[in-house]
Parts: sequence; C-alpha cells; structure tokens
Amino acid sequence: MRTLACIAGIVCLWIVLLDAFQTIILPRRASGRFRLTRLFYIATWKPWAFFAHRLRTQRKRETAFSFYGPLSLILLLVVWAATMVLGFGLIYYSLGSPFHDASRLPSFSSDIYVSGTTIFTLGLGDVTPQSAIARALVILESGTGLGFLAVVMGYFPVLYSAFSRREVSISLLDARAGSPPTAAELMRRHAHEGAEEALSVLLVEWERWSAELLESHISYPLLCYFRSQHTNQSWLSALTAVLDTSSLLISGIRGHEPRQAQLTFAIARHALVDLAQILSLKPAEDAPDRLPPERYQKLFALLCQSGVQVCRDEFSSDRLREMRSLYESYAEALSRYLYMPLPPWIADQPHKDNWLTVARLRAKAEAEDSPDAEGRARSGDLPPGISPIVDRHHDF
Repeated sequence: MRTLACIAGIVCLWIVLLDAFQTIILPRRASGRFRLTRLFYIATWKPWAFFAHRLRTQRKRETAFSFYGPLSLILLLVVWAATMVLGFGLIYYSLGSPFHDASRLPSFSSDIYVSGTTIFTLGLGDVTPQSAIARALVILESGTGLGFLAVVMGYFPVLYSAFSRREVSISLLDARAGSPPTAAELMRRHAHEGAEEALSVLLVEWERWSAELLESHISYPLLCYFRSQHTNQSWLSALTAVLDTSSLLISGIRGHEPRQAQLTFAIARHALVDLAQILSLKPAEDAPDRLPPERYQKLFALLCQSGVQVCRDEFSSDRLREMRSLYESYAEALSRYLYMPLPPWIADQPHKDNWLTVARLRAKAEAEDSPDAEGRARSGDLPPGISPIVDRHHDF
C-alpha cells in the first residue's frame, strides 16, 4: 500500500512539473492528449460556456465569457498547487508519516498539512520531520514551491503583454473595417485616391499580427479564451475579416497588387488552422454559406458603387468560393467552440463608429467648398463612399 502511495505521489509530481514546464516555459506547441492543462480546459470550458451562453443579453453573455480566461488561469494554478501538495503528501505517507505532531498522532492528514505549509513556504513548525529523508523532502518541497511561485509571477506579465499586443491592432481595425469588421466595409473605406498603398500597408501589418498571434497563442493556448474589450470585436472576427478581404483582393479586385494579399492570406490561414488543431477542433463540414449568390451580388454592387474595380468575368465568384473553402470551415469550428460570432461579408445593420463621425464632418466641409454646396446642404447628401448609418448600437 505504501509503495503504491509513493508511486502515485511521484506520478502526481511528474504530471504537474511536466505540464507546467510545457505550458509556461516551453516556447512551442505542447504535446500529449492527457496533459493536465488540456484536461482542465476540457472539463471547465463547456460547462461555463453552457451557462454563459444562456444569459439573456449579449452584453451579459460577453461579460461572463470574458471572466473565463483570467479565472481559468487562476484555477489552473490552484489545480497545479493542489496536485503537488497531494503528491508530496503521498510520498510522506509512503515513508510512514515521519513527523512529530503535538496535537495528534501522525496520519495522512498530517502529511497533507506538512506538504501544504511547506510548498507555500509558511514554515509554521508545529509539525516537524523526524528522519533525514523527511527533512530532505521538506527542503526539496520548499524549493519547489518557491520556484513555482517565481515562475508563475513571470508568467502573468508575458500573457497580458501578448494579449495587449493582440488587442491594439483589433481596436485599430474598428476605424478601417467597422465594428464588427467586414470585408465590404474595409474595401469601401479604402476606395479613395492612393488607397492601394494604404491597403497594402494595412495588410503588411496584419501579416505580422497573424504571425504574432500564431506564435503567442500556440505557446499559450489559453489566450484563445481571452475576449476583446468590446462586444462587437474579437480576435477571431478580425482574423476572419482580414482573410475575407485578402480573398477578395486575390480573386476578384483590380487595381491592387495581389502579392501582399497572398502573403497575408497564407499566414492568416496558417494561424487559423493551427489554432483549430491546438484546440482539437475538426473543420465544420456543415458550416453555413456566409456569402450565398444573392449576398455576393449585393457585395458586388456595393463595391462597384464605392468605386472599387471588381472583376466582371463569370468565374470571379467561383474563385472567391474556392478561396473561402480554404479557411471558412476552420473559422466556423472555432466560432462554435469559443462562442465568438464570425463577421458577415456585408453588415446588415451597420454600427456607428468614430470613423463615420469624422468622415461625415469632413464630407460636410468638402461639400461647403463644392459648387453644389447649397444643394447638398438642403438635401443632406454625402459624397460617394460615405453612406448614412443609423446609430443602432455601439458599446463604447
């Protein structure tokens, strides 16, 4: 019995230390289907998502989902610490509980008590070791607890630094593609003179953003559960909107250099597929069509009206459909698992944002200098490319 307790204690310590090393220190994808961290997120995410998804309002749902990421990190640390306490306690028990306890006879509860006070470096001294092996183990456990605390203290800044870098670009996308971001809005807002260069610069930035997302979220998969600051934004919707835009530029837009779109599409799709695999998600074969023929015609008309040069050949829609098939099933799988809605290609109910406010004020200034300024003032018309948007909802 005591031999089995010793083996079980060593196994507990090995599982925790290896899992913590792979999760915190190892800067690459962790391997193993039965890792403690993986089992923890499998056991906790679905029940949490089940209850959070049933809250009545969208804001409350997003608030509940946003709690999970930071809270799961704290709970994971508690699980690691509890397993280490149990592991050392089992080893003490296998040695015959070699302690002097003034309040009671030494037992397994005394072993757990000593393990807990030692690993958290309390050192109360009311229960003392009575053998050389027990003293050595107490020193080893104290050092393990101190090292564990140091590693955890360094873990938090790394996580929140990666989260902050991710969110900056997502917030900047609001003025360029709307909230939630859509490919149609991104192209429409880059239909001005000199927009080709500005759009290429934007795609370069998102190529690097996708690479950073791939690197950080593979090393620290729990970042996938961290939600964005605003209800209409998420890393998944931003990544999907960039993939949609790149697909449009590659398959059916004239006047733009497609090479940068190809580079951005490649790394963005790579990030999307790898993150789906990290979370053990299979592509959603039954994913709904995000751009049926009637929506494609509406997208085509909107882009043409905004001054975007769209390819008019009969195969443009087929090329776009082929591009979409490379990533949409993975995006849908992530959306269903994380409860992050994918952005539409065209916003059915556009939300007012800061860009629209500034653009409309600038449009009025330009209208005052134009020959038909008086007519514009009477009719309330805006220059082409800036449509009136109803302020239905925005969460900031």
